[in-house]
Amino acid sequence: MKNRIKVERAIHDLTQEDLAKKIGVSRQTINSIEKGRYVPSTILALKMAEVFGKPVKEIFQLEEGD
Repeated sequence: MKNRIKVERAIHDLTQEDLAKKIGVSRQTINSIEKGRYVPSTILALKMAEVFGKPVKEIFQLEEGD
């Protein structure tokens, strides 16, 4: 699954730590999601979408084989 978390963080001037605190996870979790090593739960994806003010589909995109 591809994601735009790093881009959205830059647009909103947030560090990984800032985003992690806003949604209640560790900075390492954000890092793993950004690098595609971890697929977030629906709840985490919705929380991120809320922080960025965008629909989940604009932040996460399925890739072939997902």
